[in-house]
Amino acid sequence: MATKQFKNEKIEHYKKQFENAKVAVVADYRGLTVEEITELRRNLQAKESDLTVTKNTLCKVAVKGTNFEAIDELMQGPTAIAFGFGDEVSSAKVLAKFIKENKKGEILGAVLDGKVLSAQEAQKLATMPSKEELIAKILGSINSPASGLVYSINGVMSALVRAVDAVREQKANQQ
Repeated sequence: MATKQFKNEKIEHYKKQFENAKVAVVADYRGLTVEEITELRRNLQAKESDLTVTKNTLCKVAVKGTNFEAIDELMQGPTAIAFGFGDEVSSAKVLAKFIKENKKGEILGAVLDGKVLSAQEAQKLATMPSKEELIAKILGSINSPASGLVYSINGVMSALVRAVDAVREQKANQQ
């Protein structure tokens, strides 16, 4: 049986996680081995996220006073929470990919900006492009017209050079 001090330390740990997180994705981890959970945790940490296997009663105490109070309804049965500290999409992406590859566990839902997302909405969150992908697309869109202009001007200049060269050759052949 856990001591009161241990429980208080866990509550403080969960509370810090919730205070620093932008998103919390709740998953059922049944069927995953310790090695698989460790691998998932490493994959998440590479994306500014973390995985915490929670004790639901302690988690419900820790969540009070945060933007994640609505997570109570998702905390049923054995649960793990993937906290996203970087962008809001990465943790859901990593978790969904891991579950799909290993065919174990399931996403139960998520909390984003104080709103509870269903399992289907959390899956949709996982399919959204990440912040880096969106920035790359925007930069590509901004760069595209300039690139097109450069290629057009270059094409006209090349055609002019070829025409002048053809006229030069024609005059050289006439003499």
